[in-house]
Amino acid sequence: MGMCKLFLCCCLCMMLGVVSAQDPHFSQFFSSPLTLNPALTGKFFGTYRVAGNYRNQWPSINNAFTTGTASVDFHIFQNRIASNDTWGLGFVGYNDNSANGAVKFNYASLSTAYHKGLDEDGQHTLGAGFQVTYANMLINTSQLTFEDQLTSSGFTGVTSEVFNGATLKSNYIDVNAGLLYNGSTSDRNNFYFGISMYHINRPRQDFTGAQYILNPRTTIHGGAYFPLGQNSNLHISALQMFQGGASETMLGGAIQLMADPDAPKPTSFYFGSWMRFNDAIIPYLGLEFDDFRLGVSYDYNSSSLKTASQSRGGIEVSLIYIRRPSTDRPVNCPKF
Repeated sequence: MGMCKLFLCCCLCMMLGVVSAQDPHFSQFFSSPLTLNPALTGKFFGTYRVAGNYRNQWPSINNAFTTGTASVDFHIFQNRIASNDTWGLGFVGYNDNSANGAVKFNYASLSTAYHKGLDEDGQHTLGAGFQVTYANMLINTSQLTFEDQLTSSGFTGVTSEVFNGATLKSNYIDVNAGLLYNGSTSDRNNFYFGISMYHINRPRQDFTGAQYILNPRTTIHGGAYFPLGQNSNLHISALQMFQGGASETMLGGAIQLMADPDAPKPTSFYFGSWMRFNDAIIPYLGLEFDDFRLGVSYDYNSSSLKTASQSRGGIEVSLIYIRRPSTDRPVNCPKF
């Protein structure tokens, strides 16, 4: 088993040298709004929103991927636009480390979105968002191992790859955009549908004379919540993603149990599960209190990779803070 894991780690390192960057990949995609769809910028009930995410994917395979993000978005010009419209501005930064830290990506994004009210109360809106990202990639070749180094004693051989311990660097500007419809028919339900495209400009990465084109990533996503009883709601969401020749499908939901549904900011407990088809089952637990929502999920590998990963796909933690007024009439927005 140990040799199998070492070999797989080696293959991952080799692939990272010849493929484009891994896009941010969260099982709790609904808790990282600005990396899911720029049109989600400013789409929340409150004054401002701060979100943080951390994911450790395949920790048993030498920390293959660790990803962290932090974002803030808020409303602007609210007194200068129609009362049923919303204009949002947001910033997000994220870091992705691969191959036990040998490959690092750092991103900084600025996004904005305008949500046009389709009715007098703003219960139905159509939004369009735009995002610009500066990306930086670093590869520390001294930390990489290659297949030709593998011997019966481990990675003790000498590689024929010649880097002289150099750090390879690449920078590029990325352009992303999206659309979002959001609607409600009562105070206790919400439904939304969105589509986004990242890497619209197909940015180019240059390394030691070689060039790699980052393929556009298209995501179709949607969700809804509705009451199950006086103290409970059901939240469901789905995602379909395409990039290059790869695709990903996710579907699932969570039940919300409220301690006091009549309170302005009820404390809620969430439990549920999502599924990434042909890859993983993802149990989810969440706690909402005051203006915070904490979520924890764990990927349980169900694909053939479970032999090397020991079924441990990775843990993920999210924390969202939304500064919400306690007196205004709530406006229902996407949550999961």
